[in-house]
Amino acid sequence: MVGKHRGLVSRLKKHTPQMHGLHCLIHQSVLCAKLSGELKEVMDKVMRVIHFVRGTSSTQHRLFRQLVAESEGATHDDLLLHNDVRWLSKGKALDRFCALLDEVKAFPRLSKIRAAADHLALLGDEKFMSNVAFLADIFGHLNQLNLQLQGRGKTIVDMVEKLESFTRKLELFESDISTGRLLHFSALKSQALGQVTELMVDFIKQLRANFMSRFEDYSIPKDIIAFVRDPLTVRPSGDVTSQAKQMIPSLDEAALEMELIDFQTSSLVSDALRSAESVSTFWVGSSEEYSTIKRLTFYVLTMFPSTYTCESSFSSMNAIKTHERNRLTHKNLENCLRIKVTSISPDIQKIVTDGRCQFSH
Repeated sequence: MVGKHRGLVSRLKKHTPQMHGLHCLIHQSVLCAKLSGELKEVMDKVMRVIHFVRGTSSTQHRLFRQLVAESEGATHDDLLLHNDVRWLSKGKALDRFCALLDEVKAFPRLSKIRAAADHLALLGDEKFMSNVAFLADIFGHLNQLNLQLQGRGKTIVDMVEKLESFTRKLELFESDISTGRLLHFSALKSQALGQVTELMVDFIKQLRANFMSRFEDYSIPKDIIAFVRDPLTVRPSGDVTSQAKQMIPSLDEAALEMELIDFQTSSLVSDALRSAESVSTFWVGSSEEYSTIKRLTFYVLTMFPSTYTCESSFSSMNAIKTHERNRLTHKNLENCLRIKVTSISPDIQKIVTDGRCQFSH
């Protein structure tokens, strides 16, 4: 898709040089948190324990679920498997593992399988369990970010705001874990002998560095994004107009500066900005008198910052066209998919009222 020479974006840019290609911001945030070294080994060992419980045999899995069902303090009924393809999988699997930790520790003692002793020794390792709790906490925060980035109607302005906020939170997390307060690491804090190690601090530092380097340049100047978010604080003769000209070569920079002055001195504009439900709503409702400004903002707001809509549409299609419906035609599939993914709610009452009843003779 984004290959430098043969990718779709590169080929499209040959025909439309002013086009900007964006790598899915959600996918990039996931890549920032890729595990390596000792923490990857910790994650792999956790998955071995989960596979020991769930994947050794159906009997083994059934016995564990029975143990959990009989436990009074259990808040869930089973462990979750991890899948790298799914964005939230790692955090959810770790969170469930920590939530059922007492049952996970009790199960190897009841098992007659030879590998149970090895897993039991691993679960008794304080350093290992501290690392597991740390991963559960940090991936819980990453999952929250991921969910904030998901959803229809999210503009690049909305997503950049969330990413910059999370980058600042990572600085807070680093301070929190370095001082041992653990206000934002509940799983690690709940460990009776939870150990804060340099490995944890280094991971947060690296995570923050990854976010800063990956999201330093969105191929759209940050001043432009800030202008779309709050157009009243930008100087008309500043860098914004020149950057806008670079983005859209056909844009009239002189007209943009003049419109900016009129735009910022209008009391109606400031009132509309304060009362608008969202940035998109504000710009859609703004006057055509500021056509050059609207052209710039629409150029930014109509960009697709993530593949969420595409991914969710594929999921909807897979749910509609199952093996049992293999004779579904492309036309009917298209109609079903259109109904599924549209945000328009049909007026059933009006449809029924306007419809003509067919009475039997």
